[in-house]
Amino acid sequence: MMGTDIAIDLGTANFRLFVDGRGVVVNEPNVVAVDTYTDRLVAIGREAYEMLGRTSDRVRVIKPMSGGVISDFSLMDAMLRHYMKQVSTSRVFMPRVVVTVPSGITEVEKRAVVDAVAANGVRKICLLEGPAAAAIGAGIDITRPRGTMVVTLGAGMSDAGVVSMNGLAASRSIPVAGEAFNEAIIKYARRKLDLVIGSRTAEAAKRAVGCAYPMKQIKTCVLKGRDVQSGLPAKAEITSDQLLEAVLEPAAEVVRMIQTALEETPPELMADVAGEGILLAGGGAYLSGFDRLLAKKTKMRVRVLEEPESCVIRGAGSAVKMIDKAKFDPKNGSRATPLIAYY
Repeated sequence: MMGTDIAIDLGTANFRLFVDGRGVVVNEPNVVAVDTYTDRLVAIGREAYEMLGRTSDRVRVIKPMSGGVISDFSLMDAMLRHYMKQVSTSRVFMPRVVVTVPSGITEVEKRAVVDAVAANGVRKICLLEGPAAAAIGAGIDITRPRGTMVVTLGAGMSDAGVVSMNGLAASRSIPVAGEAFNEAIIKYARRKLDLVIGSRTAEAAKRAVGCAYPMKQIKTCVLKGRDVQSGLPAKAEITSDQLLEAVLEPAAEVVRMIQTALEETPPELMADVAGEGILLAGGGAYLSGFDRLLAKKTKMRVRVLEEPESCVIRGAGSAVKMIDKAKFDPKNGSRATPLIAYY
């Protein structure tokens, strides 16, 4: 097992782990439940997610990732240790690891990822930027001298990059994504419907009837929560048009970020991007009408990739075969396209 290569997608909403030869073996919500009296972990992953909004004051459900970066190092370390122990089949388990990161994070934030993974006994750590991972996962040959724009719409981060010749010729990212849409729905429900709802309810409504572009047929769903005035259980019907109004602002922010990335794309590659269009990956790509909104604003073709939520981890899994080409640099990390080698 010493020769095992694995890939990890540290998403804000989901933790995914790929093992070479076995595929994706872990796909769990990226949350943990902690006993605040003893600091003991009560649950990890889906079990912890089911506790969201349902725990006593003693138990807190915490997300170790926020906005695409590690927000709680000790909890992220515990989660990594838990899942890497699950996939280990021997006492000597020193894998080589590819970890996906947003394109716009700082060196300090990259180092936090490296340190968290390194604490769990690995031989070499390579980082792979999200748009490049999604492109590989979509079957795109990123070694060619041709520009392809890939946008990953996650839970905590939206990331746009033009992939060409094993690297990103232009990239932009912002911490506005699926969770920002949920928060916008929560605020809308309170302001317009006098209803207090939680993040799980907002997520369910977004998936059921949410949209970022006017729909021909108006859909409805029922939100269940608490009345703002009385504090008693209450429910209210919400339409797809109302949800469109709710998410309009964060959706516009993401579109502006993508437009900025396009403006910074070298002219030689812009013709390629214009011809091929923009590719959408990540769970946020499922938001109905976002592709149409983006197409209208950029005047380009926009295509949602097949199984967009798993594009990044599939690409990272394919990238483990590139580890041998990554140059070793114990201090700063060196570009060994498309990987950045750290240990």
